[in-house]
Amino acid sequence: MNDHTSPAAGSAPGPASGPHVGLFATCLVDLMRPSVGFATVKLLEDAGCRISVPTAQACCGQPAYNSGDSRDARDIAKGVIEAFEGFDYVVAPSGSCAGMISHHYPRLFQEDSRWRPRAEALAAKTHELISFLVDVLKAEVAAPDLAATATYHDSCSGLRELGVKTQPRDLLARVGGLTLVEGKIPETCCGFGGLFCVKYPDISEKMVDAKADDVIATGADLLLAGDLGCLVNMAGRLKRRGASVQARHLAEVLAGMTDLPAIGEGPADDQEDAG
Repeated sequence: MNDHTSPAAGSAPGPASGPHVGLFATCLVDLMRPSVGFATVKLLEDAGCRISVPTAQACCGQPAYNSGDSRDARDIAKGVIEAFEGFDYVVAPSGSCAGMISHHYPRLFQEDSRWRPRAEALAAKTHELISFLVDVLKAEVAAPDLAATATYHDSCSGLRELGVKTQPRDLLARVGGLTLVEGKIPETCCGFGGLFCVKYPDISEKMVDAKADDVIATGADLLLAGDLGCLVNMAGRLKRRGASVQARHLAEVLAGMTDLPAIGEGPADDQEDAG
């Protein structure tokens, strides 16, 4: 992405006078779906927040942490802590990254008296986007109408670590023209799981096939979720199976950015025109 338009490139606080929020853009959003970052900024600014995107941010360290490489995970986490500790809140459009920072950073530094308080302070003010809008800001999200039938996937980290379940459905209920149809296994893992799909590809394939079956059975034309990793995994499987279901991040729907190609169907946006 070009630095002057990238959500990971840094930006001055907006004109709002509300809380100063540091956007943790996430690796997948930065590299694969920057429109999710722009949608996140729009939603937060509409809710009255001032947004900055630190240029020094990098990966949250979850791949290293999940593979048992605590040393590198701590080094990565220190950089994230230093980049974000000056904000009122830290928000990520991903339960996976938000869960890593809010739940696992304090564990990484539990034996380090210097870094543990800093990790705990950052953890306490880090939130997943949708739960932040609903639970913290109690924002009146004015989502535009969308004539579609959708089904929602609950990501593992968002659901089990952060308790994100009713919040996205509450916001989707405000979208005029949208019908939400629940699958039989909305809380079942899609099989991505970060490094899980790399270490156990056969098991991962069976899991994502089960999710694809469930999504197709709903008859929905739109698959929504709050984690890009899950969406990329499921969208890829649905596309290979010839399904016509479109996959989108919830932030894009709430921000009215559904004119962009769905995940797996082409560039999410033209970076030269973004901003």
